[in-house]
Amino acid sequence: MSRYTATIAWQRHDDAFADRRYSRAHRWLFDGGVEVPASSSPQVVPLPMSQAAAVDPEEAFVASLSSCHMLWFLDLACRAGWVVDDYRDQAEGVLARDAQGRQAMTEVTLRPAVRWAGERQPDVAEVQRLHHAAHEACFIAHSVRTELRCEPVFEGQPPGQPG
Repeated sequence: MSRYTATIAWQRHDDAFADRRYSRAHRWLFDGGVEVPASSSPQVVPLPMSQAAAVDPEEAFVASLSSCHMLWFLDLACRAGWVVDDYRDQAEGVLARDAQGRQAMTEVTLRPAVRWAGERQPDVAEVQRLHHAAHEACFIAHSVRTELRCEPVFEGQPPGQPG
């Protein structure tokens, strides 16, 4: 079993709060030292409370699925003896009402375009097989219905201890 962490940090600064016009800009910090500017989606919370140049959770969800698929695809293509020169996916997610009437990412469409090296090129059936195998291997795609727990931490209490 492997564990992964992310720290999500937001501060109010001098913004008012009760009027709901506070900034949704925040930061994602990862263990390798990468810091990503993040925000609510401007499609959900209007500007200027959202920050258009930042990554929003909906975009990150789509990117995570696309990235996992691509990484598996590249590995499987390599193992099969194919050489990939370029991979670009114009992935798209749809935020809509689910069967229970809740807002949810109801659909993600991957549109990977692959450019191959060499004279020997895979045929359409082989490319489809590789994409199918990548989808079957992608643990992010398998996690979409993952269990989600929320364990609030209170001041003076170590993380992971019941409140």
